[in-house]
Amino acid sequence: MFDPVRHHRRSIRLPGYDYTRPGAYYVTICTQRRACLFGDVVDGTMNANPAGNMVARAWDEMPVKYPGVGLDAFVVMPNHVHGIAVLSPAVGAGPRACPDPRACPDPRACPDPRACPDPRACPDPRACP
Repeated sequence: MFDPVRHHRRSIRLPGYDYTRPGAYYVTICTQRRACLFGDVVDGTMNANPAGNMVARAWDEMPVKYPGVGLDAFVVMPNHVHGIAVLSPAVGAGPRACPDPRACPDPRACPDPRACPDPRACPDPRACP
Protein backbone atom coordinates (compact mmCIF):
# COMPACT_ATOMS: atom_id res chain seq x y z
CA MET A 1 0.00 0.00 0.00
CA PHE A 2 1.21 3.53 -0.75
CA ASP A 3 2.66 5.31 2.30
CA PRO A 4 3.68 8.93 1.56
CA VAL A 5 6.16 8.85 4.45
CA ARG A 6 8.06 5.86 3.02
CA HIS A 7 7.25 6.21 -0.69
CA HIS A 8 8.55 9.54 -1.84
CA ARG A 9 10.78 10.70 -4.64
CA ARG A 10 12.36 13.95 -5.51
CA SER A 11 10.81 15.29 -8.69
CA ILE A 12 13.23 15.90 -11.55
CA ARG A 13 10.67 17.95 -13.47
CA LEU A 14 11.65 21.46 -14.43
CA PRO A 15 9.59 23.80 -12.24
CA GLY A 16 7.14 25.83 -14.28
CA TYR A 17 7.68 23.88 -17.52
CA ASP A 18 4.53 22.89 -19.40
CA TYR A 19 5.06 19.21 -20.21
CA THR A 20 2.11 19.25 -22.63
CA ARG A 21 4.26 21.28 -25.06
CA PRO A 22 5.64 19.68 -28.22
CA GLY A 23 9.22 18.50 -27.98
CA ALA A 24 11.49 15.56 -27.30
CA TYR A 25 10.91 13.79 -23.99
CA TYR A 26 13.25 11.29 -22.33
CA VAL A 27 11.17 8.50 -20.82
CA THR A 28 12.17 5.80 -18.33
CA ILE A 29 9.68 3.13 -17.33
CA CYS A 30 10.56 0.60 -14.63
CA THR A 31 8.93 -2.72 -13.87
CA GLN A 32 7.08 -3.16 -10.61
CA ARG A 33 9.56 -3.77 -7.79
CA ARG A 34 12.27 -3.59 -10.47
CA ALA A 35 11.71 -7.24 -11.34
CA CYS A 36 13.90 -8.39 -14.24
CA LEU A 37 11.11 -9.27 -16.67
CA PHE A 38 12.55 -8.24 -20.04
CA GLY A 39 15.70 -10.37 -20.38
CA ASP A 40 19.28 -10.56 -19.14
CA VAL A 41 22.60 -8.84 -19.71
CA VAL A 42 25.27 -11.36 -20.65
CA ASP A 43 28.85 -10.26 -21.28
CA GLY A 44 27.67 -6.66 -21.53
CA THR A 45 24.97 -7.41 -24.11
CA MET A 46 21.26 -7.21 -23.44
CA ASN A 47 19.46 -10.39 -24.48
CA ALA A 48 15.77 -9.59 -24.59
CA ASN A 49 13.30 -12.36 -23.85
CA PRO A 50 9.81 -12.50 -25.45
CA ALA A 51 8.49 -9.91 -22.97
CA GLY A 52 11.38 -7.57 -23.80
CA ASN A 53 10.72 -8.04 -27.51
CA MET A 54 7.03 -7.30 -26.95
CA VAL A 55 7.89 -4.04 -25.17
CA ALA A 56 10.19 -3.05 -28.05
CA ARG A 57 7.41 -3.78 -30.58
CA ALA A 58 4.92 -1.73 -28.55
CA TRP A 59 7.38 1.19 -28.57
CA ASP A 60 7.93 0.87 -32.32
CA GLU A 61 4.15 0.86 -32.93
CA MET A 62 3.47 4.09 -31.02
CA PRO A 63 3.67 6.35 -34.11
CA VAL A 64 1.04 4.17 -35.81
CA LYS A 65 -1.36 4.32 -32.88
CA TYR A 66 -0.57 7.88 -31.83
CA PRO A 67 -0.31 10.13 -34.89
CA GLY A 68 2.10 12.98 -34.24
CA VAL A 69 4.37 10.95 -31.97
CA GLY A 70 7.86 10.37 -33.29
CA LEU A 71 10.47 8.09 -31.81
CA ASP A 72 14.19 8.38 -31.33
CA ALA A 73 16.60 6.24 -29.33
CA PHE A 74 15.17 3.33 -27.34
CA VAL A 75 16.69 0.56 -25.25
CA VAL A 76 15.21 -2.34 -23.30
CA MET A 77 17.02 -3.33 -20.11
CA PRO A 78 16.19 -6.27 -17.82
CA ASN A 79 13.95 -4.23 -15.51
CA HIS A 80 13.31 -0.97 -17.31
CA VAL A 81 13.21 0.81 -20.66
CA HIS A 82 14.59 4.16 -21.80
CA GLY A 83 13.35 6.02 -24.84
CA ILE A 84 12.97 9.42 -26.43
CA ALA A 85 9.49 10.29 -27.66
CA VAL A 86 9.04 13.36 -29.85
CA LEU A 87 5.64 15.01 -29.61
CA SER A 88 4.59 17.21 -32.53
CA PRO A 89 2.28 20.20 -32.11
CA ALA A 90 -0.60 18.09 -33.43
CA VAL A 91 -0.40 15.65 -30.53
CA GLY A 92 -0.79 17.76 -27.46
CA ALA A 93 -0.83 15.87 -24.23
CA GLY A 94 -3.60 15.45 -21.78
CA PRO A 95 -5.02 13.08 -19.22
CA ARG A 96 -7.13 11.28 -21.84
CA ALA A 97 -4.60 10.81 -24.62
CA CYS A 98 -5.98 8.05 -26.81
CA PRO A 99 -4.59 6.22 -29.79
CA ASP A 100 -6.03 6.59 -33.26
CA PRO A 101 -9.05 4.22 -33.13
CA ARG A 102 -8.41 3.17 -36.73
CA ALA A 103 -5.09 1.71 -35.56
CA CYS A 104 -6.74 -0.35 -32.82
CA PRO A 105 -6.85 -3.96 -34.06
CA ASP A 106 -9.23 -5.07 -31.30
CA PRO A 107 -11.79 -2.50 -30.14
CA ARG A 108 -11.84 -4.14 -26.71
CA ALA A 109 -8.18 -3.11 -26.36
CA CYS A 110 -8.97 0.58 -26.88
CA PRO A 111 -8.42 2.57 -23.69
CA ASP A 112 -11.58 4.56 -24.38
CA PRO A 113 -14.44 2.39 -25.70
CA ARG A 114 -16.07 5.50 -27.19
CA ALA A 115 -13.11 5.53 -29.60
CA CYS A 116 -14.17 2.26 -31.25
CA PRO A 117 -14.31 2.85 -35.02
CA ASP A 118 -17.61 1.00 -35.39
CA PRO A 119 -19.42 -0.16 -32.23
CA ARG A 120 -21.29 -2.78 -34.27
CA ALA A 121 -17.94 -4.41 -35.05
CA CYS A 122 -17.02 -4.87 -31.39
CA PRO A 123 -16.70 -8.56 -30.53
CA ASP A 124 -17.75 -7.73 -26.97
CA PRO A 125 -20.77 -5.39 -27.00
CA ARG A 126 -20.00 -4.32 -23.43
CA ALA A 127 -16.72 -2.80 -24.70
CA CYS A 128 -18.48 -0.19 -26.82
CA PRO A 129 -21.49 2.04 -26.31
